[in-house]
Parts: sequence; structure tokens; C-alpha cells
Amino acid sequence: MNHSILSLAIGGCLALGAALPAAAFTPPDQGRLLLTGGVSALDGAAGGGLSTWALIGGYGTRDSYSVQARHTSLFTQDYRLSSPGLSVSFGNRVELSYARLRLDENGGALEGARIELDSVGVKLRVFGDAILDQDKPWPQISVGLQHKRNRGIQGLGALDDARDIGARRNSDTDLYVAASKLLLDKSLLLNGTVRFTRANQYGLAGFGGDLGDSHKPEFEGAVAWLLRRDLAVGAEYRTKPRNLGVDREDSAYSLFAAWAPNKHTSVTLAYADVGPILSGTAASPLNQRDQRGVYLSFQLGY
Repeated sequence: MNHSILSLAIGGCLALGAALPAAAFTPPDQGRLLLTGGVSALDGAAGGGLSTWALIGGYGTRDSYSVQARHTSLFTQDYRLSSPGLSVSFGNRVELSYARLRLDENGGALEGARIELDSVGVKLRVFGDAILDQDKPWPQISVGLQHKRNRGIQGLGALDDARDIGARRNSDTDLYVAASKLLLDKSLLLNGTVRFTRANQYGLAGFGGDLGDSHKPEFEGAVAWLLRRDLAVGAEYRTKPRNLGVDREDSAYSLFAAWAPNKHTSVTLAYADVGPILSGTAASPLNQRDQRGVYLSFQLGY
């Protein structure tokens, strides 16, 4: 994917967002059904913990807006990944998001390492309505962009930049297309997303590398089952590119439960496997084992 395509996509999202009716800026009405705004993915956009969904975050309808703040932590054997974030949605049409990812190494060969990443995104619902289109066969379709900037590596001596471990650049932009189908009569939500990316470990290890430096399509899938109106369980799966010879990056998956006691609060608990992180090579192994652990996220909204 070249820069002209990305520029065109960014311009299209901004132009369509600017066309929102003035009514979209009236006070929040919280008019959508409980849990239909999803929670927040690690890199900021509304969805599950690992995957981005076509749903627009929050509970505001077409005549309203919504604000969401959240903090997410993932604890594995050797790492802690934290991700505070904020999103604002307008008219159930446009979502703007921000997340700061921070990876801390708590054991193994990379003891004391810290990596931080900023992720800024925009998502636009372009077709369908997951709630209102129950009698239609098509899903809700959204497109989005996420611009990510790696803030560097701390605690590894001379290695202070993602390019020092083989990445081609420290910042880049993902483009994705997401489809969500909500089947209210079956209490089921299905989502599939195709993301064009060259991010290594979501961008925590930079972008591109010696094994590849082009935007490649990666898949994000999710299924959620509503056990009752305030509780959903489900599973997610996300593929990732492998661009670095020094990192045996692999796909991630999670099993989750999301509880929303009201439209202002939600808690998500999951078991996640995100694969190896900064694994090194066979000749010089660093941390070869898959990273598995508990994912916990708290979200507040209005």
C-alpha cells in the first residue's frame, strides 16, 4: 500500500466525517442497546480486547455523541502490557480514538525493558446498522485508519530505537475494513476485520523489517454471545505479520467475558495468548515461549 492510497483514505474519512449533521453534537442520549458499543481493543478502537469491530463505540444514536475512557492491562509470564485510552463518537457514524500502549518486561533476557507506542485512530461507519438492520442480510460495514508511533525502547542499553532491532521505521498507518452482524434473536454478534498493516507486535517493535516491508492483509475475527442483557462471553482471533527475523511473531487469541452493569461502566476479563514477543533467533534466543495470561479492562463512558 503506497502513501497516495493512505492519503486518499485519510482524506475520505475526514471529508465524510465533516459531513455529519449538526444534530450529532447534541448531548449524549445513551439510546443504543447495552453492550452494542463493544469495549476497546488494545490499540484504541471499539471492538473486543484484541480485534477492532465495525461497531461505533459508546451508546449515542444518530442525534448524539459519546465519550469513552478506559484502562486495559494484560499480564503474561514475562510482560505487562498496559493501555489507557480515550474515544469520542459522533452520530453513531464517526469514532475518534487514542491509546498509549506500554510494554514492560518483568523477567527473562529482557528484564527491565520498556517500550511505548501512541495509536491515534478514526473509524467511519459507511454502510448498514447492526441494530436497526435485523431484517436485512447484510452486516454493518466500517472503515478505519490507525496511525501509530513507536516512542522508543528503554532499559536495553544501546538498543533505544525499534530500528535497532531491524524495523524499517518507527511510525506507520494501518487501514482496516470491518464487518459486524448482530443477530438479536440469537443473542449473537459476529465480526470479521481485514487490516492492512506492517506493524510488528502492534507497532511495539516498529514497522516493517528484514523479512517484509509492505502493508499485508491480516485477519481479525470475533464472536460474542449475550448470556443476558448485561453479560457477554466470546472469543477473538487476530493474525499478525512477521517482518522481523529476530522476532517469531505469531497470531493472538482470547476468550473473554464482558459485563456492563449500566451504560456508563463495563468490565472485561479474558484469557489471552499473544504469542512470543521479541523472541530472538534460534542462534540467539531471547524469549521464545508464547505469552499467555490475564487481560483486564475497565471502561467508563457517557
